[in-house]
Amino acid sequence: MATQSPFPFLDSLFDRFGAGLQPPPWLVDELQHRAVLLLNHVLMQEPEAQSRLSRQKDRVVQVQWRSFAIKLVATPAGLLDRAAPAATPDLMLTVTEASPFGLAQAAVRGDKPAVRIEGDVQLAAEVNWLVDHVRWDVEEDLSRLIGDAPAHAVGDVARRAAQALRQFISARPGASTGPGPAAQ
Repeated sequence: MATQSPFPFLDSLFDRFGAGLQPPPWLVDELQHRAVLLLNHVLMQEPEAQSRLSRQKDRVVQVQWRSFAIKLVATPAGLLDRAAPAATPDLMLTVTEASPFGLAQAAVRGDKPAVRIEGDVQLAAEVNWLVDHVRWDVEEDLSRLIGDAPAHAVGDVARRAAQALRQFISARPGASTGPGPAAQ
């Protein structure tokens, strides 16, 4: 059962003004470069993920939500790079949840967003494996900056806050009790 945003007027406001408030192309380009760097940082912590991606070298995945899209290509090193704009995607993943608030609620609950999948089934299975098994160890990265004990304390506080937020969201009337749809 899908839950509605507690602020439906914000969804309609986002729909009306969101299309006209497109970020400048240089900002989109820079944010996509930063996203690829972050994804590669996370992938480098998982040798199995790199091994799986290296078998998919030169395969292009396009991820899209509303008017935002990014094309990624698997490299021989098992990492990701931005694909050429003219590259034909082997796999298209389109997030079907239009509301940013709905996406945020699903993320807080730990659910995957609903996604429409078009293209190579084997590549889709590999992407699904990556989504299910690769996690960013933020606490490990933080420990390199501030030390093990403070990083563990910050991580513990963040885990407790996230758990409290999940409990709050699941206790609301009309909140979904089970995981949302992962794919259609």
